Amino acid sequence: MAIAWWQILLLTALAFWMIIDQITVGILCNYPLLIGLVAGIIMGDMSKGLVVGATLQLMVLGVGTYGGSSMPDFMTGAIVGTAYAVITGKGTNFAIGLAVPVGLLMVQLDVLARFINTYFLHRVDKYIEADDVPKVARNVVYGVFPWGLSRAIPVFIMLIVGNQFVQKIVEVMPQWLSNGLSTAGGILPVVGIAILLRFLPTKRFIAYLIIGFLAATYLKVPMLGVALMGLAMAIIFYHQSGNSSHNQGNNQENKPKETENELGEYEN
Repeated sequence: MAIAWWQILLLTALAFWMIIDQITVGILCNYPLLIGLVAGIIMGDMSKGLVVGATLQLMVLGVGTYGGSSMPDFMTGAIVGTAYAVITGKGTNFAIGLAVPVGLLMVQLDVLARFINTYFLHRVDKYIEADDVPKVARNVVYGVFPWGLSRAIPVFIMLIVGNQFVQKIVEVMPQWLSNGLSTAGGILPVVGIAILLRFLPTKRFIAYLIIGFLAATYLKVPMLGVALMGLAMAIIFYHQSGNSSHNQGNNQENKPKETENELGEYEN
């Protein structure tokens, strides 16, 4: 399938707006799942967009950018991966295998955008000291463009060449490389879940993890059923914890108070 010019423009605009949204209003924010959904709607295949976005979402669970640090931009990866999944027809695992390197590449461009943006930051400081409010406002707006272009330009280039160039690459690509990308795409969700488990009290709730694994793997319970089972267990755990705390409080109240005798010893 060939990508239309209007799809390229919309996906490029999505990439530009996406990073601005992440650092300002936060409508779609840091959610590859939602970005993949929008990209899928633009490409005319919402299901592939959801699958690609949801898989990449697992890679960012428990990962955040703190103190100005840069992290892999799997939102841009969701746009490119969804587009390539539809263009090539190779499947979502193949597209995810391409989307992850794109997300890692965006780390370098994110650093470049931050570096360029410091120029406008210093101009803002200068005009604040001069009490020039209009110029302060303009430079704040100018600072948006390094962020947006750091995502929009790579996506535009990838989509422009993707119309014909990517098709030719896929045709001449060795089968072992295609299989390798598909295998890597299938492994990535496991890596994302493993990263998430490192930030959770897994040892304390290992029994719940085993129950969920058995339900999903051996009993073939759908994902919604596993989620509802987890919700029920969470409610039970909450009530049990509340009752336990209440009983401990009653025991403390009913416990006879100790008094000090004439020798300075405590006795009931």
